[in-house]
Order: sequence, then structure tokens, then C-alpha cells
Amino acid sequence: MAPKRIVVLISGSGSNLQAILDQTLEGQINGTIEAVICNRPGAFGLTRAEQAGIDARLLDHKQFTDRESFDAALIELIDSYTPDLVILAGFMRILTPELVRHYQGRLFNIHPSLLPKYKGLHTHQRALEAGDAEHGCTVHFVTEELDGGPLIVQAKTDILTDDDEQSLQQRVHQLEHQIYPLAVQWFCAGRLSLDQTGVRFDGELLPASGYQYTTR
Repeated sequence: MAPKRIVVLISGSGSNLQAILDQTLEGQINGTIEAVICNRPGAFGLTRAEQAGIDARLLDHKQFTDRESFDAALIELIDSYTPDLVILAGFMRILTPELVRHYQGRLFNIHPSLLPKYKGLHTHQRALEAGDAEHGCTVHFVTEELDGGPLIVQAKTDILTDDDEQSLQQRVHQLEHQIYPLAVQWFCAGRLSLDQTGVRFDGELLPASGYQYTTR
């Protein structure tokens, strides 16, 4: 099977980008990152891409008058790399329906909660304030509903009695760096797909909660 072509969208440091990149370089993912596109000048993720010899492209959203014109330019830039998979890795933009539909079935995001819980921001603090026993992260296909697309894989961590927002966030980040490359690996191996019935893994329909990953 030919390696899949991947484009990664970031807004910040790109730690999930690095986790995925490492596995592509190690041959664990049958794919190549063709480009990293960032909407914020000076983001360290662009430096990560440059150091790895990957096209690092800045598309500053502040140079556009509205969300629609930015996303139209973004689609044009992404499509110039003819990707099989587009990955949101800390891309802090709400996408237009046009962009989401354009990449339907080949657009991933990772969210720092056990979706459908805590869509949006401040997920760690919200989990702590709710007194939850566990927290975690979720990789999902992107749809027009914010953080509402079909779930691919989740990883959980117990919330400890002495946890604060920072300590919980650090553990969730570690889980993100395990399950995001895993989901990409599955997709690039042809094991993962999205159809009208839901997410299929090795031809079998996954439950609505996605694959439950056991930490190693």
C-alpha cells in the first residue's frame, strides 16, 4: 500500500505534531507529513516542521477579512499537497461547514476530554470542578458539530485527589501523544474509515464511545 499523504494544521507548539512525526520517521505510520500549516506567526510547531525538512506554511488568519475567505484560502493550500488525511493538532480555529464537508472522512481532531463530555475549552478545570473520577482525551472525525464528530479512540486517566488543572493536563497530554499517532497509524494502514453508519475499524462498526485504549 502506498504511503498516505498527510497535512497537519497547528496553531501552537505542535507537541502532537511531533508525536505523529516521530512515528512516521520510525516507520510505524505508513504515511508522510507533506506540510504543516499554521495560522499564527512564530508558533514553535513551524520550527519543528522546518527542522524535520517538512514544508512549513504560515497562513495568518488576521490577514483575512472573515472566516469564509480564510478557510477558502486554507482549502486551496491544503489541496495543493493532495492529502489523504488532514490532522488538526491544536489548530485553534472553528472551521466553516464548507471546509469540514470538503474533507469529510479524512479530517481528524483530538480533544482533551472524554467526549461527549466537555466540548469546547477549559476541559481539565471542568472535570475537576465536576468531581469526576476520570478524565482523558478523544480522537474523532471532524463534522460540522463542534467536537461532535464520530469517536475513533479514547484514553482515560484517573483523577487523583491532589490533582490540579496543570497536573491533570500533563497526564492527558501524555495520553494524547499515544492515541493520536495510533489513530493516524490505523487510517494510513487502511484499517479505519467513516461511513454513514459510523466509524469502522477492521471492517467492524466501533461503538459510539470509540475504541477504548489501555495505557501502556
